[in-house]
Amino acid sequence: MMSAKTGLKTFKGGIHPPYNKELASGKAVREAKVPDVVIIPLSQHIGAPNEALVGTGDRVELGQKIGGSEAFVSAPVHSSVAGVVKEVAEVTGFNGEKVSCVIITPDAEQPAFEKKSGKELDGLSGEEIRQIAREAGLVGMGGAAFPTHVKLTPPQDKPVDTVIINAVECEPYLTCDHRTMLERPSDIVRGLKLFMKAVGARKGIIGIEANKMDAVDAMSSTISGEPDLSVQVMEVKYPEGAEKMLICALTGRKVPPGKLPSEVGCLVQNVGTAVALYEAAAWGKPLYERVLTVTGQGIKEPSNLLARIGTPVSALLDDCGGFLGEPGKLVMGGPMTGWAQPDDSAPIVKGTSGILVLTGDTMDVKLEEECVRCGKCVDVCPMFLLPNFIVQAVKKEQWDRAEMWGALDCFECGCCSFTCPSYIPHVDYVRRAKVEIAALKRR
Repeated sequence: MMSAKTGLKTFKGGIHPPYNKELASGKAVREAKVPDVVIIPLSQHIGAPNEALVGTGDRVELGQKIGGSEAFVSAPVHSSVAGVVKEVAEVTGFNGEKVSCVIITPDAEQPAFEKKSGKELDGLSGEEIRQIAREAGLVGMGGAAFPTHVKLTPPQDKPVDTVIINAVECEPYLTCDHRTMLERPSDIVRGLKLFMKAVGARKGIIGIEANKMDAVDAMSSTISGEPDLSVQVMEVKYPEGAEKMLICALTGRKVPPGKLPSEVGCLVQNVGTAVALYEAAAWGKPLYERVLTVTGQGIKEPSNLLARIGTPVSALLDDCGGFLGEPGKLVMGGPMTGWAQPDDSAPIVKGTSGILVLTGDTMDVKLEEECVRCGKCVDVCPMFLLPNFIVQAVKKEQWDRAEMWGALDCFECGCCSFTCPSYIPHVDYVRRAKVEIAALKRR
């Protein structure tokens, strides 16, 4: 749909938080230092966890598979360094849960990745592309971390005709996708074409918000002369990059509750995932590093870094000059959907798009008050849910009612919490509801 005010493609609902992207948007991607230790979780994706393929004392090489699973909905993990396995142990991850990790001490000198020659990209079949994505451990790098090869295998009765590259990056502060579009537009397009071939799609769309016109220019120039590809400029609004919102804004198609994009003939992939698929297909490179943004008013040198998976947050903070003043909050991800961290020990994973350091003067933290029934949470919800009713049901532990009011349809964008004058943390209540509902269904 089109915005009546701007004439740009958008969706109904949403909010306009302070974006603060100027802190890092002008910083070219640079390679992060190799840390003294990497902590690589065996499960970094939606789906079955991996089993360790290495043990204490084993030597591993850069890009070596160190964790795998026979399950279809899973994605293997690879070593991001050459070194020696210190141990395989449970470590507290970014979300507070214990996860089995391969802990590696890197060699003092790290080799460059050796690009492997393979088939010409144009000669790859859809099945070969899916297999490449699986073996490389590709997952959605926008945060959801759903295994890419699974998304590239839609039901046979749900043909995909349109592949959408999510280049919106609507989360405040984060700029890693923006920089990737400026610095690697050709590789993004190559990845897009591989996605299209894998699912047999005829059309490719790259959706970019209007606050990144330099990226619009870079991508538009790259696809010049490609009649099946287009760049669509979108209104600046959060959460424009949410999968269902993006599909609706760009195609007018509405994904039904509980259904996947293939239901309406669409596939959505992130900018970083597109580059990763190209690298896997052209170079044989597994997903062992990613571009992310380290930013915020509480960091000395906001940066966009190419960092090894498993790098502790502390090492990346040091790489960016350390704290600027007294930090008020440390967040893995962006301010809307990220996870607050109790300390800086957690490692980054495939879905980590940023590390945010907020200062006290940029935070508006107050104790939760009673709902005043203003309806603002309802007005901004892009899924047309009733967040206030979900909260009431959770407080009363009425899990059937929480489900009835749509707790499972919420994708935790945080618009409700952001706009609430009573400082109610709606997303926290929704997350609790999802855990309790899932537990009831397992019984």
